[in-house]
Amino acid sequence: MAGSADRPLGTWDEGALEFAGLSRVRLDALLQELLARVDEIMDSQERLRALLDAVVGIGTDLDLTSTLDRIVTAACELAGSRYGALGVVGHDGKRLVRFITHGVTEEEIAAIGPYPEGHGILGLLIEYPEPIRLTDLAEHPSSFGFPPNHPPMKSFLGVPIRTRDHAFGNLYLTEKAGGAAFTEDDERTVSALAAAAGVVIDNARLYADTERRRRWHEVTAEITQLMLGEFDPEDALQLIARRAREVSGSAVGALMLVEDNELVIVAVDGPPAFQAHLGRHLPSDLPIIGDALAGDQQIVVEELAELIKELGGVTDAPELESLGRAIIAPLPPGTRSTGGLLVVAAERGALHEVTVGADLVRMFAIQATLALERVQAQQDRSTLAVLEDRDRIARDLHDLVIQRLFATGLQLQGMHRMVRPDVQERIGRAVNDIDTTIRDLRAAIFELHHQPDQSSLRADVQALVADYAEPLGFRPQLTCTGPLDSAVPTAVRPQILAAIRESLSNVVRHAQATEVAVEVAVTAHEVIARVADNGIGMDSTTTNRQSGLRNLRERAEALGGAVQLSANDPHGTVLELRAPLTASAD
Repeated sequence: MAGSADRPLGTWDEGALEFAGLSRVRLDALLQELLARVDEIMDSQERLRALLDAVVGIGTDLDLTSTLDRIVTAACELAGSRYGALGVVGHDGKRLVRFITHGVTEEEIAAIGPYPEGHGILGLLIEYPEPIRLTDLAEHPSSFGFPPNHPPMKSFLGVPIRTRDHAFGNLYLTEKAGGAAFTEDDERTVSALAAAAGVVIDNARLYADTERRRRWHEVTAEITQLMLGEFDPEDALQLIARRAREVSGSAVGALMLVEDNELVIVAVDGPPAFQAHLGRHLPSDLPIIGDALAGDQQIVVEELAELIKELGGVTDAPELESLGRAIIAPLPPGTRSTGGLLVVAAERGALHEVTVGADLVRMFAIQATLALERVQAQQDRSTLAVLEDRDRIARDLHDLVIQRLFATGLQLQGMHRMVRPDVQERIGRAVNDIDTTIRDLRAAIFELHHQPDQSSLRADVQALVADYAEPLGFRPQLTCTGPLDSAVPTAVRPQILAAIRESLSNVVRHAQATEVAVEVAVTAHEVIARVADNGIGMDSTTTNRQSGLRNLRERAEALGGAVQLSANDPHGTVLELRAPLTASAD
């Protein structure tokens, strides 16, 4: 106590004051640190709240295009970035096929030029899908620089977006507010947003695919309903091309059918500029086209415009340069269809709904084949109805009309000797008219039995004789007897026509005839073609012209027949060709 009493009072006060000063400094530091921690917590909470708001915002609807726009906007707001973009990676995983921007006006985009395809820093993020954060873009060795009219950009943050195990695209952010660099917190926040965006994008694509399939079922019912009744094939094929384009989200849809080893575009749906290609013929042996026709699987083309250029395609159609990803689906073989292709193509840079609906495109190709088969069935049914009606008419003509005419002719002939000579002459003319009518009816019956889709010798002879009416100055008399179209061999038909043509040509040039009779008759064993005229006859010059018939004689002999040139009574010339009904092409 004494010692304490002896200590000077000033010494104790100075130590306490010094301790109190040090405690106050440390307390201030602690308070500042505490306030900083509180600010960080508040900032983190604010950032977390903003992130949650952004995640909720990007999933407000399932339209893929608007979803991508909202993702870019949300990323820029979270990281405080002036410019942002979302690049969609193509299915080849090597380049960008679409670029959604934020912070750049339409005028600036037009001045910059085409969107990037994934070179430089953008390509680095495609090749190595890991977050990239740079203070200065220009200092990175992979930097390619900027094109003219591009706004200046320094700081950079790139984050990949994945949907399941697939790299959908990348988020690119530049120019953080205040000229600062992007922080690690920015990277974590944007990466979290990208993870949520991948789920939202996947849901949007699944929803779009579900909607397409629902729409496809509606369209299938529509097309099926059309084909259940009578329909125009052109309208049906046009409807299939239109619905295939709509359901696949494409810009153009086209149907092509094989005709004479060529592809003919029979239906086109899309912008008016593409309608000019309707009816265009394309080679069917082009590399990609030939592969599609030969196989049973559709072929996906990444850039249809580039393929057309490589194949040396249409050069007078600038609208084709706008076509990007396309699907070429072969029409499955039918019982009578000749084959073809269904093509749908999207615009360059468009989202790939066309790829998701690839199986739907093939289903539309099946619909096209069904439509063609249905049309053929309708035509066959109509043809069968016509043929049945013709058979009925032919039977009625043969069993009723001809028999009655024949009986009437017999009755007239029985009365011939019972009447005066002048009446006999009139009866004779009437009988001859009846015989002519019977021959005409028999010819009509044979015509009725002829099927429209088969070649007709009778029709060919009639057309050939009609062609010589003008050069002769009169129409030759034509008589056709027997089943020309069913009994005459195919190898003999050209010789029949050649003999008639050769004879009529000689009559025009040399005979000076006023009447010509052409007769083609089928007997039990042979076919006979005879051309008789009443011209100047077979004089010495006509005999010399027989060398022109040498080829005709040789061909007739090859068929086992013969050609004979003789004089007509009382004057003129007769050319006659005979050929057996058993003649063959050999």
